[in-house]
Parts: sequence; structure tokens; C-alpha cells
Amino acid sequence: MTAPLRAALYLRVSTARQAEHDVSIPDQRRQGEAYCQARGYQLVETYVEPGSSATNDRRPEFQRMIEAGTLKPAPFDVVVVHSFSRFFRDHFELEFYVRKLARNGVRLVSITQEMGDDPMHVMMRQIMALFDEYQSKENAKHVLRAQKENARQGFWNGARPPIGYRVVEAEQRGAKVKKKLEIDPLHADTVRLIFDLALNGDGRSGPMGVKAIVSHLNRNRIYTRESGRWGIGQLHRVLTRRTYVGEHQFNSRSKSKQKKPESEVVVVAVPPLIDTKVFNAVQEQLQARNPKIIPPRVVSGPTLLTGICYCAQCGGAMTIRTGKSGRYRYYACSIKARQGETGCSGRAIPMETLDTLVASHIEQRLLQPERLQEILASMLTHRQERLERRREHMAELNKRGTEADQRLRRLYDAIESGVADITDPALKDRIDGLKSIRDQAQADVARAQTSLATSGEDTVTPAMVARFADTARKRMRIEGGGYRRDHLRALAQRVEVGAKEVRIIGSKGDLLRTLAAVSGGKSATLGVPSLGLKWRRRRECLTPTPQSI
Repeated sequence: MTAPLRAALYLRVSTARQAEHDVSIPDQRRQGEAYCQARGYQLVETYVEPGSSATNDRRPEFQRMIEAGTLKPAPFDVVVVHSFSRFFRDHFELEFYVRKLARNGVRLVSITQEMGDDPMHVMMRQIMALFDEYQSKENAKHVLRAQKENARQGFWNGARPPIGYRVVEAEQRGAKVKKKLEIDPLHADTVRLIFDLALNGDGRSGPMGVKAIVSHLNRNRIYTRESGRWGIGQLHRVLTRRTYVGEHQFNSRSKSKQKKPESEVVVVAVPPLIDTKVFNAVQEQLQARNPKIIPPRVVSGPTLLTGICYCAQCGGAMTIRTGKSGRYRYYACSIKARQGETGCSGRAIPMETLDTLVASHIEQRLLQPERLQEILASMLTHRQERLERRREHMAELNKRGTEADQRLRRLYDAIESGVADITDPALKDRIDGLKSIRDQAQADVARAQTSLATSGEDTVTPAMVARFADTARKRMRIEGGGYRRDHLRALAQRVEVGAKEVRIIGSKGDLLRTLAAVSGGKSATLGVPSLGLKWRRRRECLTPTPQSI
């Protein structure tokens, strides 16, 4: 008497929701066990795949079954599925794994689509697999179309929201509950802090890079939504996500993480968490630190204006050219050097002449206390307004923490008086939620107080401006001739050379941060950008009029 064939049962549903509601899996199991019993198979193993797509093989139970089926000897002789679509919805992958099992003597059988091993039945199985694949792609297309329309109407499609937001029920349409995003008060301040650190720093230094922000957050025990430590990639995604300016991009990437065309992207309107100007300024700063724009030698080389000197006529970079076997050095338009007069008719200027001109103009015009106070007046006003907003925000946080604490006390009184049942799971969740709100509010207040105290310490006074101007004039020059490159670049970030004038351009914000840093005993250098800067034409000018050559 021959031994009965050993069978493994493979059960799968496509979504986690189906698995949670016990849709299809029990029916597949019942039919599979009845099928094995009717054919005299000995059921030795059952593999259950809850909520996994059959369009790929990234399924733990599926891989465990394939690994077992390719062992020598295999622990089973047949794999039983409800239909071939439960096994795979890709005709190529289906045939690949069917043949892989067959080489080890294991067959794939379907309860609802019984096939033999002859060429005709093999062809029929392949045709069915093609139809399954087509149906899967059609279903995906219709689902995506519905999701895009849902997104156009401003509703959320079910993914996990970014930190700083939470999903709330918006309206009921028939049996479906439509949801939207709203700002999560528990974590919104963490996102605002991240952008503030990127743009303004912690009050003791200039703008902070991604690594510095990660270190600051982890060092101050400001953790992620899951109470974990921040990572560089995770934080970079926060800084570059347009959701925070009220423009969540749905369907921007494919399953393989490739960017989709703009025509395929749907912008979902959500409550903005970050001001657009702040967001754009942070993006410029991230680009300025990007090591793929300009080689590091541009900012670390010996030439004073390399990387910040541009031709006013064509916008091309001014690079160093030499003459007389290196005896003479010039700043010359790189476009003209490569393409001749047809590319640009810009001029060349001796390196020493331009270096002296720029440095002298900054010393004589910018580094005067009266001129500095005039330039920084509006910045100081804005800074004071920001301090007032921080104080208001602290008052709001204190109010939130106090309210949560009062609610907790009322709940505790209700428990002591026997009104509330301490074993009620909903009561425990409520207490945990209120504790979390109270603790987060207290932590946010502590951070805001530290930031406020630091900002107060860095208040710019006329005496501070005068000391800064005197110190900067001395530090810019090196004994025996030459200039300190880092000090000059902290004051001027772009030099445009025209036919009859040189325009020196800088940022009021950078100037204020440099002043605060130097007054605090630190270097004037704001940090060496890895690969240069991207500039807008209308950036604030440090000089009231261009300097003539």
C-alpha cells in the first residue's frame, strides 16, 4: 500500500483589513482541508499570508513555503491553493516558482482550477495566469483612480500621516467614512522646532545642518512620534516635505520609489504647519549644503572670491585665469573663456584689484556702526516679534498642560469616589493620553524657555555693533597682506562683476547671525558649505549703491 501524498496548504488575502475581519481565509482553509480529505492527502503544514499582494514574492510565509518545498527531501509533495491567483498574479513569476518546486518533485494544485501536467493544461494554466495578472493591474488602476479623486476632494487615503498631523473623521458618505488631516498639537511643535533650528539655529549659532539638528534633538530627548531617536534620512524627509506648507503630494512615487510625472501627482490641501517663506528658505539652505553642486575646493581653496564671484552680464562664474607664465592672475568669465565673444563679452579683472576693491568696500562702507544699525533695524524688529510669539506660544503650552493635569485630577477623584471603574480599558487609554499631552506640553515649555533665554542673551546692542565692526575690520586682513577668506564670506556671499561696476550682495539674516556669533566669542565663519550656494537675483544688498571700478 502506497503512502498518501503529503500536502501543504497556502492561504492568502490581499489586505490587512481582510485578514482582520476574517474575510476569505476561513473559507479557503475549510475548502482546502475538505479537498485534501477527499483526495486522501495528508495535510502536514498550513501557510497563512494575511494581507500580502500576489504581484511579487516579498511574502514571508510564501518564501518559507518555497524554502521548505526546495529542501531535499521536501516535507510535502503538493502545494494546495484555492486558485492560482492566491499563489501568484504574475504569469512569469508563477511559472518560475511552479518549475522551481517541480524540480524537487513538488506539484502545485488548485482547488477551483484543476489542471494536469500535459502541454495543453500547462498552456491553460499560463493563460489563466495572464488573465489574473491583467485583472490585478486593472483593479490597481481603478483603485488608484478612485484614490486620486478622493485626494482631489481633500480627503486622506489611509496612509500613515506625517509627524505633526493626525487623521480625523471628516464626513460620512453612505457606509464609508471620509477622513482628513488636521494638525496634531502633540507633535506639531517638534516639526516647528526642526524648521526653526534649520533656519535660525538654537540661538547660540547660525543655521544648523541635518546632522546637527539630529544631534540636538536626540541630546535634548526630543524624540520621534514612536518615542525613538531621530535619524538623518528621517529628519531630511521632514525638512523637504511639502505637506507642511499645506500641499500634500499624493501618488508622487511608484511602488519602486521612482518619481512619477507631475501630471500624475495630486496635491491634497491640508492645514499648513510651516510658513511658505520659512520652508523655501530652508530648501535653499539645504541646497547650499548639497555636496553635488560645486566641488569642495571652491570653498576651501586659496582664492578669495572663488565660488561667489559671477559675471553680471551672463551670470556665469568668474574663474581664475593666468598670464605671462603665471605672473598675472585674473578673475575672468568662464562662459567667455569657453565660448569666446559669442558666449559672453564680459570682462576680466586682475585678482588683486578685485580682492582689494571688495574687501576695502566692506571695511569702509559696511563695517561702520551706523550703517550696520541701519541694515539690521528691520531684522531686530522681526526678531523681537518672534520673541513675543514665543512667549505667547509658551502661555498656550502652559494652558494646555494645566488643562490636561486638571482633567487627570478629576479622573482620579472619580476613581477614588467609585464613579469610574479603574478596570475600564477606555479609562486607562484616556489617562495615558492626558499624561502624554501634559508631559509633552511641559517638555515643550522647557525647550521654549531655554530658547527664549538664549535669544535674550544674544540681543544686539549699539555697543555690540561697534565692537563687531572694529573686530571684523581687524580680522579680515592678514599681517603682511592678504585677507581672511572665511571672515569676508560671512559678510558678503555674492560678488557680481559688470563692465563698469561691481555689486556686492549679502544676507541680512546671515549678517545678524554672524554678529551674534562673533559677539559671543565665536568665529565669524557661518560654516563652510560643502558645495556652494544658489542665489536669487533679488537677495538683499549690503551696499546701497554698486561700487564703481
